[in-house]
Order: sequence, then structure tokens, then C-alpha cells
Amino acid sequence: MKASVVICGAGIVGMASALALARGGCQDVVLLGPAPRTVTTDHNTYHPRVYAISGSSQQFLQSLGVWSLLNMSRVTRVEAMEVRGDQFGALYLRAWQAAQPQLSWIIEAGEIERVLSQALKVYGVMWVEDTLAQYQNNTGVTQADMTLTADLWVAADGADSTLRHFAGLPYESQPYDAIGVVAHLTCEHPHQGVAFQWFRPEGVLALLPMPDTTAGHQVSMVWSLKTAHADVLLGLPPERQAAELAESLAPATRARLGLLTLKGPLNGFALNLAQSPMIGLSVALVGDAAHRVHPLAGQGLNLGLGDAQALVEVVLQREPFLSAGDPLVLRRYRRERAQAILEIRLVTDGLKRLFDVTMLPVPWLRNAGLSFVDRLPLIKRLLIEGASRSA
Repeated sequence: MKASVVICGAGIVGMASALALARGGCQDVVLLGPAPRTVTTDHNTYHPRVYAISGSSQQFLQSLGVWSLLNMSRVTRVEAMEVRGDQFGALYLRAWQAAQPQLSWIIEAGEIERVLSQALKVYGVMWVEDTLAQYQNNTGVTQADMTLTADLWVAADGADSTLRHFAGLPYESQPYDAIGVVAHLTCEHPHQGVAFQWFRPEGVLALLPMPDTTAGHQVSMVWSLKTAHADVLLGLPPERQAAELAESLAPATRARLGLLTLKGPLNGFALNLAQSPMIGLSVALVGDAAHRVHPLAGQGLNLGLGDAQALVEVVLQREPFLSAGDPLVLRRYRRERAQAILEIRLVTDGLKRLFDVTMLPVPWLRNAGLSFVDRLPLIKRLLIEGASRSA
């Protein structure tokens, strides 16, 4: 089968890429990858992974016609953010300080997948629910022996990308010796649309606001724990996990939301700082297949959606005599994404390493810096506007 574009990977970034191409007039795009699992519609149960969607990502999803399809009862507006240092430092960011209605939106991965898959069906995008077994010279063979040929192959199949491997593209990955431990929690006090972040000696802790359930107020936790610490916690029986987590969270959060109770299982994923050349011969990389950053700023998916939007734009706006996978088109894509990726990489890695330093007077200086920025309205406005445009 011949296509203009084959997208390997049917996650959020892959589906968004395919939908954007189809809406832009590319009628022979193929999405290759297993479909996401059916998500629950139970208002008391949430998908285990949630994302903070920036303003630019929201606009992209809106341009794809899927934002209005989201079940808004499962979406939370982040109206403010509290950042606490490991000592006395504190920074408070509120949307109104930049004349904005919200800083971001917290949405379940499953909810975004649901609306994207619905839209792909409406546009009749060919979806091959299989994985790549071989790839060489613009031609791939699936596990079911289906042969696909395309002008452009897009790797949207995650950090362990099969297409990237077959294409021989390098992927420099530096482990952080940390695991992102994620879970949903029931909290005693309402979060009031505030996202919280604490820089702790054991790792960065974030609590993201979620819609209430019959069990009470809800937040989603992402705690970047040292690998040894995380392994012990994840290896405990469920009842011990809940007790150990509650005991650790009380001092870590300074009881900001009162008692925090584990709801559902704990999950963990290894944290890495990774980068690639973004492009190869008739191959473009997007999302985690192209790069990974520390989750402390919650920008991983936003970067991936930014990749998808930029790639689709250069492909659709190319000169008529150029193919979708022409080296000139792909270089435009890489150039378009270079600054945004570098900025997020430097900020997230820099902050992570800054709070890892224990030598005096660095701890005092970083906490004083947080509190100093909190007293500068113009800088806070710029931070809020920058976060909204991220990716």
C-alpha cells in the first residue's frame, strides 16, 4: 500500500498528527498502531495518567475540532499554582495576574484519546491496528505482513520507538536515577483549582487538581522519587503502600490539603533526559520518540503536540514539487522546533539540578530567589504568559 504519510504510534501525539493532516487535505495518511483501550465513563474513576494542557496545546486541539467534544465535567481549570522550595522559598502564580482565565487544564489521557479517535473515524483516516516489524528505504512491513510505502514516516511510537531504531537514528538518553510515581488521591480540603509543587530532598512532588468524586476532593500526584526510594514504595503490598504514602505526604505537603488518601493503584515510570536529531531520511520524530524532559514543568505532552502541529504545518505548506518527506521540508520542521525544545530542556533540567545541590549557600539562595520572584509582578506575568505558550 502506498501513502503520503505513515504515522507509527497511535497515542495522543500520533492521533493528533494524523487528524491534523487529514483535516488539512492529506487524504492518504495511515495511522499504524494499536488503538487505545476503552476508557471508563464512571465519574468516580479516572484514567491513571493525566496531563496539564497549556494554552497553545488547547488552541491546537480546538483547531482539530476535538476540544468541544471533551466531557468538561472531567476537565479541571488550573487557576493558580503554588511552588514551594525545600526551605522557606515560595512562589504564587495566579491566572488573573496575567489577565488570563486559567493557567492550564488538567485532563485525563483517556479522555483526550477518546475524542481524537472519534474524530479520526469521522475523517475516515485509515488506521492499521498493528505494529512495525521491518522498515527500510521508505517501506515498512507490519507484524501481520502488510507492506506500507510512504513519502514520509513519522515516529510517534514513544521513547522506545521501533521506527527510530529501524531508521538508525541516535537517541541520547541520560537517566535521572528517579522514578515518577503517579497516583490519584482523595484530599481532605478542596484544592480550589490550584496546582501545587514542592521541591523536596527526596524529589519534586506535584499535586494537580481534579474534579471531585463521591469520595471527596481529588488530586493527581506525580512524585519524582529517587529510584531506590520509589522501588521500595512500589514493591509494597497495596495496604502498606497507602499507609507509607500517607505518612510521607503529610510532612512533604505541610498538610496544605489536609489528609491525603490513596485512591487506586500506584504506578511508576523511569525519568530520563533524552534528545534526538528530530529527522532522518524521510523520517520525522515527534513526542517522546524525539525527546524527553523532566516532568516537573508538566510540558512533555505539550512539547509533543507542538511537534505534531509544526510538522503538519510544514508538510501541508510545502511547495507542490516537494514530497512530504523531502529533506528540505524536514529541516524546516527541525528548525521550527529547536528553540521551544531547548528552552523547556534547559528550564526543567536546570531546576532539577539546582535543587539537587546541597552545598551551602545554594539552598538558601534558591529559596530566596523563589521568594524574590514572588514579589515581582512583571516577572510573574511573564512566567504565566510563557507557560501558556509553552510547546
